[in-house]
Amino acid sequence: MILTVTLNTALDITYRVGALRPHASHRVSDVTERPGGKGVNVARVLAALGHEATVAGFAGGATGQVLRERLAGVPGVTDALVPCAGATRRTIAVVDELTGDTTQLNEPGPQIEPAEWSAFLDRYEELLPSASAVALSGSLPPGVPVGAYAGLVRTARAVGVPVLLDTSGEPLRRGVAARPDIIKPNAEELAELTGSHEPSRATQDARRRGAHAVVASLGPQGLLAATPEGRWRAAPPARVHGNPTGAGDSAVAGLLSGLVERLSWPERLARAVALSAATVRAPAAGEFDAAAYEDLRARVAVAGVVSVA
Repeated sequence: MILTVTLNTALDITYRVGALRPHASHRVSDVTERPGGKGVNVARVLAALGHEATVAGFAGGATGQVLRERLAGVPGVTDALVPCAGATRRTIAVVDELTGDTTQLNEPGPQIEPAEWSAFLDRYEELLPSASAVALSGSLPPGVPVGAYAGLVRTARAVGVPVLLDTSGEPLRRGVAARPDIIKPNAEELAELTGSHEPSRATQDARRRGAHAVVASLGPQGLLAATPEGRWRAAPPARVHGNPTGAGDSAVAGLLSGLVERLSWPERLARAVALSAATVRAPAAGEFDAAAYEDLRARVAVAGVVSVA
């Protein structure tokens, strides 16, 4: 079982419109709802790849109830969410069908009380012995300590469970110091962490700060990885247009599944890039186009994974 932690879960709602215009009314051609939040997206992709995944975090209010009902219908995903009094947030993605661009609106998360945080920590420690790997993903809702991820990394490492951390800002800075096995920042998050806007230098610096391996997302340019075994860059064969929501989470699923399956780093990166690009092509947030994934995976593995000096 792979454990994914989403402290700030969400109900992802995707609207599709013919063309998005400011200050205008729009007729929505299609609406989809999915249980979301970064770690929930990771779990759904892991399950589609054939791995058992367990989702931990918080869910509350009417939105949280809908999220849990939808999550119950996802094969291979187990709900281990802790109830909270506050309402789970919604995220709204508006897809412009004319341009393929997406506009994202993210609500704030619920206030987490000390007793609720304590209940989550108990649940986390109960789940770890059965986990082959852990993903700690996304923002921290109000009330959760800023050093929360650092503590969760240390707890997992104490029982020998590898950890991937995917967050930003101060939670990332503190989390890196706890020595996670992998971090997956985007270029902006990596620059904020290290002060360097040159990705190759920044990934190396992030490793010196404590991360065992660093996989930086460079958007349409793919991934750049700095690991103890070497450094690689992986890129899709062509730029992919569509809804980018959840693309980074699919990359996390590719990296984690590859770790559990003991794939080489180039194989992990090829899978992660193909999944990310296939997610951009999917019509709804947090899903991936299976046919596109199979096509892209072979082409990334052949042409996209190269060593960098």
